[in-house]
Amino acid sequence: MAACSMTVDALLTGMPVPFRDGEHSAIAKRPVSGAVRIGWLGLEGDGVADSVHHGGWDKAIHLYPQDHYGWWRERKPGHPLLAKPGAFGENIASRGMTEEDICLGDRFALGGAVVEVSHGRQPCWKIDHRFGARDVMATIVRTARCGIYFRVLREGEAEAGTQMELLERPLPQWPIARVFRLLIGGGHKGDPDAVRALADMPVLAEAWRERARKLA
Repeated sequence: MAACSMTVDALLTGMPVPFRDGEHSAIAKRPVSGAVRIGWLGLEGDGVADSVHHGGWDKAIHLYPQDHYGWWRERKPGHPLLAKPGAFGENIASRGMTEEDICLGDRFALGGAVVEVSHGRQPCWKIDHRFGARDVMATIVRTARCGIYFRVLREGEAEAGTQMELLERPLPQWPIARVFRLLIGGGHKGDPDAVRALADMPVLAEAWRERARKLA
């Protein structure tokens, strides 16, 4: 039977700080101890520098599976970012399910909150700059190790060391890895019918629905 829960290793927040050439970013996040308030726009104490491309209803919470960290360590031996959660700017450091297992529209209990999978994370130049490398973004695009974005359906509190339990799965045929490969990884040419289906899927984040419409 497929996994239906994840262990929350850490909940992480961060505020915008200087990043590169006058740019700011909140990608550097730190674990929070104790209970964290989950509001409509994400974890209390978390912020974004670029509100056009980050944050908002469809990008309230970013999860990155810690299951990938061993794979990344093999490719970036000794990299200090990979020694602890938060390397990819995630709010939730989890274990037990990845983008291959988590589906669009999945609803999870996160402590007293309920969150819904809205889309995957499309990486940008900031992830390469953070790692001091030129290939991290391209590797994410190639492998669909992208991370997950959630919207918040019910506010509440959560803390590390607990389980995120799957409550509902309306779209089992749409794992986020598949959606990512179609819309970001270049797979749209091989399955135009799937891309058209995504363009009309209300649960998919508006930005990716628009992308699907253009690719279709």
